[in-house]
Amino acid sequence: MKNVVFIYSAELEKYQYPPEHPFDTVRAQRVLKVIQSMGLLSGPGRSLVAPVPAERLVLKKFHSARYLHALKEASRGKWDIEALNMGIGSQDCPVFKGLYEYATLATGATLVGADMLIKGKADIAFNPSGGYHHAGPEKAAGFCYINDVALACIVLAEQKKKVLYIDVDVHNGDGVAEFFYERSDVMTISLHQNPKTLFPGTGFVDEIGSGPGKGYCVNVPLPVGTYDQMYMKAFKAIVLPLTGAYDPDVIVFELGADALAGDPLGNLQLTNNAFADVINHLMSFNKPILVTGGGGYHVGNTVRAWALAWSVFCGADTGEDIDAAIGGVLLESTEWQGGFRDRRIAVSKSQTEAVIPVIDETIKKLKETIFPIHGL
Repeated sequence: MKNVVFIYSAELEKYQYPPEHPFDTVRAQRVLKVIQSMGLLSGPGRSLVAPVPAERLVLKKFHSARYLHALKEASRGKWDIEALNMGIGSQDCPVFKGLYEYATLATGATLVGADMLIKGKADIAFNPSGGYHHAGPEKAAGFCYINDVALACIVLAEQKKKVLYIDVDVHNGDGVAEFFYERSDVMTISLHQNPKTLFPGTGFVDEIGSGPGKGYCVNVPLPVGTYDQMYMKAFKAIVLPLTGAYDPDVIVFELGADALAGDPLGNLQLTNNAFADVINHLMSFNKPILVTGGGGYHVGNTVRAWALAWSVFCGADTGEDIDAAIGGVLLESTEWQGGFRDRRIAVSKSQTEAVIPVIDETIKKLKETIFPIHGL
């Protein structure tokens, strides 16, 4: 039986992005409420753990002191052109009260999870408040201020762990990939929408790392309209063999939910059934897994996806809904009266004709360029 921890505290509820901003911090609170209501936090091997703010000394493993200072000052209302040049106060990354405190606490939650894996206190740790993969060492970008997932990879690598970072957010995990681009102790794999059609415009199939890191940065760009069957074809063809060949000591998994159909900021057509399949495959490697949230701008769909993910992590998912009658009341949704799992989406002929050849070509290219480096 897996020892699974959910990392959250009411302290995170003190902070909110501006009301007009797409990023809604209420998602994690609602996931907790749902899984508690379903009894998925009780019983052996399941626990709720409170985060602690990340320490500045740890933050400096990725971010510059200058940037952290600007972030802290902006959080107090002191904001200048130098901060704006670092992305702080842009439309995507607005300044709001408690910004620094929220970012360090959400990051701290991810680092608490990493520490629990290192110490053997958990097999799987889930921080739905994490996943800020766009932040750079001196740059706020894409709603992200402090890059918790990159920091977790750094901390785990410092413990001589081989780290596999897998990112299923609809946007390329650029901040993480760029930092480890010339390293082989952290392999990054990002499955995301075609960067020609979506922020941040990176993550093409030929971006494979350089120097010692050549072959350790893997990008799987997906065409608009990608659906479950073809998504899983790409995942099984690329991610599973590379995971087996790399044989990581630990997996860091950024579970952004904006690749789901209906997300206002993405154009893929996935259901959360694909994420459940991905998780089951990752768990079959029997490695410790650190899981974070990420994107997901249709709140109801995101909450349901992460609640389903938790049920898979703790062994409560049967492949069908736990209780198809839980309805919209528990999930606080009027759009979907079923349980955690999404209904299947019909795929049109034009969709298959547009998606299949592109994904097949991507698989072919990655097998030609990446696989030989890993003896595949």
